[in-house]
Amino acid sequence: MTTNQRKSAESLRSARWFAPDDLRTFGHRSRLAQLGYDEADYARKPVIGVLTTWSELNACHGHFPERLQDVKRGVAQAGGFAVAMPSLSVDESFTKPTSMLYRNMLAMEVEEMIRSHPLDGVVLMGGCDKTTPGLVMGAITAGVPMIYLPAGPMLRGHHAGTTLGSGSDAWKYWDERRAGNVSDEQWRGLQSGIARSAGVCMTMGTASTMTAITDAMGLTLPGASSIPAVDSSHMRMSAACGRRIVDMVWEDLTPDRIVTDASIRNAAIVAMATGCSTNAVVHLIAMARRAGVELTLDDLDALGRVTPLLANVRPSGKDYLMEDFYYAGGLLGLMKQIADRLDTSCLTVTGQTLGEGIKDAQVHNDDVIRPLSNPVYHEGSLAVLRGNLCPDGAVIKPAACDARFHLHQGPALVFDSYPEMKNAIDDENLAVTPDHVLVLRNAGPQGGPGFPEWGMLPIPKALIKRGHRDMLRISDARMSGTSYGACVLHVAPESYIGGPLALLRTGDIVRLDLPNRRLDMLVEADEIERRRAAWTPPPPHYERGWGWMYSRHVTQADKGCDFDFLERDFGRTAGEPDIY
Repeated sequence: MTTNQRKSAESLRSARWFAPDDLRTFGHRSRLAQLGYDEADYARKPVIGVLTTWSELNACHGHFPERLQDVKRGVAQAGGFAVAMPSLSVDESFTKPTSMLYRNMLAMEVEEMIRSHPLDGVVLMGGCDKTTPGLVMGAITAGVPMIYLPAGPMLRGHHAGTTLGSGSDAWKYWDERRAGNVSDEQWRGLQSGIARSAGVCMTMGTASTMTAITDAMGLTLPGASSIPAVDSSHMRMSAACGRRIVDMVWEDLTPDRIVTDASIRNAAIVAMATGCSTNAVVHLIAMARRAGVELTLDDLDALGRVTPLLANVRPSGKDYLMEDFYYAGGLLGLMKQIADRLDTSCLTVTGQTLGEGIKDAQVHNDDVIRPLSNPVYHEGSLAVLRGNLCPDGAVIKPAACDARFHLHQGPALVFDSYPEMKNAIDDENLAVTPDHVLVLRNAGPQGGPGFPEWGMLPIPKALIKRGHRDMLRISDARMSGTSYGACVLHVAPESYIGGPLALLRTGDIVRLDLPNRRLDMLVEADEIERRRAAWTPPPPHYERGWGWMYSRHVTQADKGCDFDFLERDFGRTAGEPDIY
């Protein structure tokens, strides 16, 4: 051991399972022998759980079986004993109605898996949208040394000489197909070319947003979030994670020393500067509250007002994708640009400060990672709205929509369900104008159920045919981080539980005043109260099982959608399990 290693082998958490010479030891050691291990493999060594969210339906994590071996190689190099621990694989592509319904299940699983097994430290392998917050939330609560291994973005998409961005170009070309401008053959070509390798969306969607946040928070090796999934640097980073977690165990470097008020503020600033997904709001608040940090929508809006957008990466940027971002200097380069706005004294998983991690960073292309003197957008990625439609808040991405919608007033066109909305917008005879405000309700945390990504409401075909590609849209849903447009999201409280959005009617005038952060329905207060008195709650979605528990304990969007009984202030975290 080196001089900075404080723990002894006898004080390892796993020693409770393996050290005493009694019947418990016999049982545990005999089962390891059954698995083919000798005492030389694990005795007096840190036991490292490698929690992998791989599955054969999670394309974002298709490379994880190989990266698992890289991590285990690194753990062995550093003198540890690595064990693979498969975790819930919540991908946004196939998990319906949304993987957000299961984020908290993953967090619970991670916490209990760590607590109940002989693990001294963990490597968390995730990337697809909800895996990052789910893994981190559970590990923060469990409290053992942890390091996050981000899946990395996939390669750029390509079709017919055009560079494609996953998600963002899917929405764009779907509108063109609905307008009759994309043939069947072109559509099949786009389908085959938009996602060409393992890895998460290569736009600055929710996946890359959340891995960047975790990187800025100090929970990854510096800059790990930017490395493309199939780059050989990703293999080396994975092995380095394995080596580093062993040292973290000896150093007793636990997440409570890393995830602090200051590191979470750093993460929020970096998120704004990258053009983050609106989903960052929900996940970052939930992660902060797990660490006992009170982060609010108003805190995020205040940071958004003063943090310029520097990453020229779609969808908020215009030209580039995550591969370009990595070659331009990656997250370390971006953080170097805003170093004077960050608390660079924050500790990271390296055992060094954030400042030490970024001191040698450089920007190699200042059109991809802009300087403060030439931002993509003068403010950050997100803005928080309040008003009589959203007293507890709503969010919008100003940089991702046309500036003409920053001040907008028009009549509401209200839909109570996604099928109702979908049928209407495909009707070429729908009575709708570009000034209308599309509204979808009953799509929030409870109403969805699970807070699905339905918030980027399609433009009505009647308008698509006339050349319109954006309009003001409002919902209590989320939207994909790869999306763009004038979309107001996360309206809180949600309509399903009687929030003001439930009281809005088709034809009511809605006004958005983005400079003053207001969203209101222009309806007299006494009329709103009459509607409230007449409102009746919808029937429950679930009468048993996970959905029943979820519906009774999930908090609203402005509180992070964690379960009330999992937040830090609810009660003491369970101690070490009894071993008899």
